[in-house]
This record gives sequence, structure tokens and C-alpha cells, in this order.
Amino acid sequence: MNYDWSVVWRNADVLWEGTKVTVFLAVTTMAIAIPGGIVLALMRLSRIRALSIGSALFVEFFRNLPLILVIYTAYYILPVATGLRFSPVATAIVALSLNVSAYNGETFRGGIASIRQGQSEAGYALGMSRFRVMIDVILPQAVWRVLPILASTWVSLFKDTSLVSVISVGDLAFESMRVRSQTFRVLEMLTAMAVIYWMLGYPQAKLVDWVNNRYRVSE
Repeated sequence: MNYDWSVVWRNADVLWEGTKVTVFLAVTTMAIAIPGGIVLALMRLSRIRALSIGSALFVEFFRNLPLILVIYTAYYILPVATGLRFSPVATAIVALSLNVSAYNGETFRGGIASIRQGQSEAGYALGMSRFRVMIDVILPQAVWRVLPILASTWVSLFKDTSLVSVISVGDLAFESMRVRSQTFRVLEMLTAMAVIYWMLGYPQAKLVDWVNNRYRVSE
């Protein structure tokens, strides 16, 4: 078998553009999914039953659906059923955000629940409302407690963005597959894609390890 690794260098600009889209998708998704997760967690913990049930249904629905199915549904079925049609990139962001927000909602809920009741009671004793206690006392501590989990979710999300290539989003996976089909250099392009993902993902994974060690909470 003859190898032609020059195909990678000849298409470096295409791979670079795909890499930028991959990073954009991950950053945008997490920017939406973190506040989304906080809102879902607060709804789940709300004394208003409708909010609590609504959050539970949302989380359990999207957390238990394969991401690829959510992507296909948003891109192919939603336009037919509702007339709403999004661009491939917008569809990818919507699908990824729904999925990751569901996971973040449970992450934040666990972090909030881990705060000792005595801290809330101390806030009430100082005359703080339940809302102020949540915003000023509980949430800041919960964020630090769930930071390692959020960091791991980020690394997972970064890799899962490759699934959006199935709806022709020009991310790294899509562009690599397109070049592969044009050049018939399967091994070279798949290897290049794997190397780029690894080079981007490994430093993030090590950063997660540092975050876990630095901000691990011990009772």
C-alpha cells in the first residue's frame, strides 16, 4: 500500500477551517448550556410544582436521547412538522445545547444539594430572602463544587461536536471526510483528523485533571 501524507499538508487550510468551526461549536454550546443548566437546576429545586416537573421532564427527555437522534430530528423532522428551518450550524448549536443543558442541570442540582443546610439557615437568620440565599450563598459554592464535572463535560462536548458532521456542518470531522472522499486517501485523512482531535483534546484533559486536584471539595 502506498501512502501520500502530502494530502494532509495540501489540505491544511481546509482542516484549519474545520477546526475553527469545531471550537466555535463547543464554546458557543457551553456558553448557552451553563446558564441553561443553572436555570434547569433552580427550576427542579423550585417549590412551584409546575417548574419542578417541567425541568424534570426536560432533563430526563434530552439526557436519555442519543445526541445524533436530537440532531437528525432538529434538522430533518422539525422543519417538516413546524415549518421552522435552521441552518446546519444553528441546528448543531440548538441540538448540542439542549443535550448539554440537561446534563448541566443535573450537575448543578447535585452541587446545590451538596451545600449544607446550616449555611442556608444562617442566611435566613441574617434576614436574607430565599432568593438572595440561593444567589449569594448557595450558587457561588455550588459552582466551585461542580467545576471539575463541568470541565469533564467540556472535554466530552468537544469530541461530541463531530456528530454534527452528519448534517453537513463544516467542522473538523466533516471537512476531513470531504477531503477523504475527494482524494481517496482514507487512512491519511482519518489519521490527520485523529491527530488534530488528540492535540486539541489532550491539553484539555490534563487541564481537567488539574481542576479536579485544585478544586476538589473535601468535607
